[in-house]
Amino acid sequence: MRYIKSFCLIILIVFSYGRILAEQNDVQHIFDHANELYNQGVYDTALIYYHQITKAGYVSDALLYNMGNAYFKMKDYPSSILYYEKALKLHPSDEAIRHNLALANTMIVDKIETLPEIFYKVWWRAFYTLLPADIWAWISVVLFALSLLLVYIYLTSFRTTVRKTAFFTALLTTVLFIGSFGLASQKYYYTQQTNEAIVFIPTITVKSSPSASSVDLFVIHEGTKVLLLDHLSDWSQIRIANGSTGWIPSEVLQGI
Repeated sequence: MRYIKSFCLIILIVFSYGRILAEQNDVQHIFDHANELYNQGVYDTALIYYHQITKAGYVSDALLYNMGNAYFKMKDYPSSILYYEKALKLHPSDEAIRHNLALANTMIVDKIETLPEIFYKVWWRAFYTLLPADIWAWISVVLFALSLLLVYIYLTSFRTTVRKTAFFTALLTTVLFIGSFGLASQKYYYTQQTNEAIVFIPTITVKSSPSASSVDLFVIHEGTKVLLLDHLSDWSQIRIANGSTGWIPSEVLQGI
């Protein structure tokens, strides 16, 4: 009886793994077909297939980048900015995504000057966006394995010099492991959060409080990126690049 259960479990695992591979092959086939349609200039149909992939739960920076390109070709600049931003969130160091995002931003009404950042924040941002989350995760795995190896050498070696070298090197790799693991975790958490959004309405007046009768502060237009600060009922508190804050209806926003 025990062998029958084990055999059934193995069959189930093999079946599940085969099903996953089949789904991945189907997704790749749809992605390739959508890319062919894009190359033929059939952007609206290509987007239907791209969205089909995202609805199935498969997302990548390449997919989102292609969606941004398709929307850009259709002159739907707010949507192109949205998907370029989504792609950049997954792969912040990709120059092609940054270039196309900058180009799309030249096509919208608002040209908001960004507040200057303190130098150490600029340095940290450059380091933080150097690698995507999965690369930092692999680095942390390698450093952890290296730390274990060095600990093993320290415990088994009879030479004092080797033991000292292994001990201090293990300390260093452990510190680096903690740092890389922290970066991987933080970047993964960031990709799962929606703390930024794109405006999807031709013109919207930003209010001083979450009420249509409150004081008008300033006007923003479609395609503008905002930082989400708070949410109350059907209103969102936002901040734009120059530091100005206010409230707008949540329905006019699509989260990045």
